[in-house]
Amino acid sequence: MILDAFNLDGKTALVTGACTGLGEGMARGLAEAGADIIGVYRSSPPDPVRRYVESLGRRFFGIQADLADPSCVKRIADEAVAASDKIDILLNNAGIIRRADLPDFTETDWDDVMNVNLKSLFLLSQAIAKQMIAQNVPGKIINIASMLSYQGGIRVHSYTASKHGVMGLTKIMANELAPHGINVNAIAPGYMATDNTQALRDDPVRNEQILARIPAGRWGEPNDLQGAAVFLASAASNYMQGETIAVDGGWLAR
Repeated sequence: MILDAFNLDGKTALVTGACTGLGEGMARGLAEAGADIIGVYRSSPPDPVRRYVESLGRRFFGIQADLADPSCVKRIADEAVAASDKIDILLNNAGIIRRADLPDFTETDWDDVMNVNLKSLFLLSQAIAKQMIAQNVPGKIINIASMLSYQGGIRVHSYTASKHGVMGLTKIMANELAPHGINVNAIAPGYMATDNTQALRDDPVRNEQILARIPAGRWGEPNDLQGAAVFLASAASNYMQGETIAVDGGWLAR
């Protein structure tokens, strides 16, 4: 039956940024579908996510790390492998954003965003792909892209560059990892109600401009990404490679 293809019982998912915002929403969705969760978090306490995952009868293991320092990637991979006999799913969700006009955009704001959104994503994908290949079982890597993987935006120079890079990495990783039974795809969220967009939502003029363009007429919520995440993590997406699915309330169609 087709619904069985979405079942993640017996799978383990490593999720970065798992304890806030979009990552928390998707981690909960993966657990509801049957997966155990290894959650990477920077500072927010993992207890609410842990309690929810464990209430479903699933296991949760937390790893505290700041992906702004790519040197933490090896430790994350080592701890994740030690916590579970196998890693079936990697969800590269962690991301940050910095805003400034081009003449004022600093090198620090460039480097910080690129380290979290692109460099650490690549290095963690590389480490977990090696583990998946060694396990010799099918695997799934899901990257979180953005509408700004397609568009330029304004005042978010490093974010736009990083998210264009995420889409490109998704394609090349899919090309190389498909022969090993590993699917690599991405989700491009629209304007979502998270900490990253708080400043936009607090600006009455900008908030109205954004909502006027979204056919769905509202900001997205973390739970809106659960369906796409479960789909890409499951056997239902076994013939998808290198694709980016927009979950944006219709923004890109406008």
